[in-house]
Amino acid sequence: MSETMSETAGKVVWFELPADDTTRARGFYGDLFGWQFQAFEGPDDYFMTYEGGGAIQAANGKRGPLVYFGTDDVDASVARVRELGGEASAAQEIPGVGRYAQCIDTEGNPFGLYQTAS
Repeated sequence: MSETMSETAGKVVWFELPADDTTRARGFYGDLFGWQFQAFEGPDDYFMTYEGGGAIQAANGKRGPLVYFGTDDVDASVARVRELGGEASAAQEIPGVGRYAQCIDTEGNPFGLYQTAS
């Protein structure tokens, strides 16, 4: 990673909330926080909210929020996660948006890394 980091490096930049019923979950968070959602062209049952900086997606057996931390170099961060004893998938691209990787820390907690497209 570079010695001068961007403002988002290491900060929460995105989250995903798994839901068994995405309609119900969107209603809950919409009523609670006033969030509005848009369907994302890609995975089924994936709805983004820009007010909250996250998404609701079909649970597919998942529980708990998945938090993504910003990074200036997702590949270098993936390598560092592995060096430190964590697990990390290979980075994947979201065309025109950025790149991300899903990781697990040394305590078994899932998290993600996200690099904005340049």
